[in-house]
Amino acid sequence: MTNQIPAKLKQASNSLLMMSESEYPFEVVLWPGQAQETLTNQKLLQLTDHPPETSIETVELDYLFRNCAEEKEWHDEIQKQDVQKFQSLVNTLKDNLTDIKVYRLGTINIDVYIIGKTTSGDLAGISTKVVET
Repeated sequence: MTNQIPAKLKQASNSLLMMSESEYPFEVVLWPGQAQETLTNQKLLQLTDHPPETSIETVELDYLFRNCAEEKEWHDEIQKQDVQKFQSLVNTLKDNLTDIKVYRLGTINIDVYIIGKTTSGDLAGISTKVVET
């Protein structure tokens, strides 16, 4: 059931913050019926209300979370728990969505959209922001 996917994503991303020069929470994204056609850059900019000249970079899901979802020897308990939460979030995305792509829109203040297809033809995922100067 598609309507469970946003709830699962919300639960998996709850209380997590995307680390960059600032920390931002995750928000669930659902675009009903939009998976019938290819998600072009132009269409993504329309769906996200970004101007047409916005730059878009695509990265792999595992690359986006490379610093969050991998346990390091120097992590304390809280950091280890966060790593497990990020791993769980990645697994939730992969278990519920196909053709997942990560889109980075803009520069410096970057809007990140992690979008995949649901079995019922919707586009769904999560969004956040990263700051890179």
